[in-house]
Amino acid sequence: MAVEFKRAGFLTKIVVLVMLIYMAIALLDLRGKIQGVQAERDELARQVSDQRLENRKLADAIANSDDPEMLEQVARDRGYVEQHEVLFVDIAN
Repeated sequence: MAVEFKRAGFLTKIVVLVMLIYMAIALLDLRGKIQGVQAERDELARQVSDQRLENRKLADAIANSDDPEMLEQVARDRGYVEQHEVLFVDIAN
């Protein structure tokens, strides 16, 4: 018993072609979205890493808040000087 297949009509071929084109376009669109989200994920991971480093620095500063060297460094960072020091400011820049 041989099974004979009926040839696909012209309309069926057009419908299949349109579906293939649509799926190819959808696939390319999804690829672009995936790449965009991956770039955003990488940027957020970098921000998390930077924030963790900042948090470690702040935790260290809190843990050593009684340390005279730490207090002097904080004062220098804020522009304070010791009692008989003269501060020269470079205004050329």
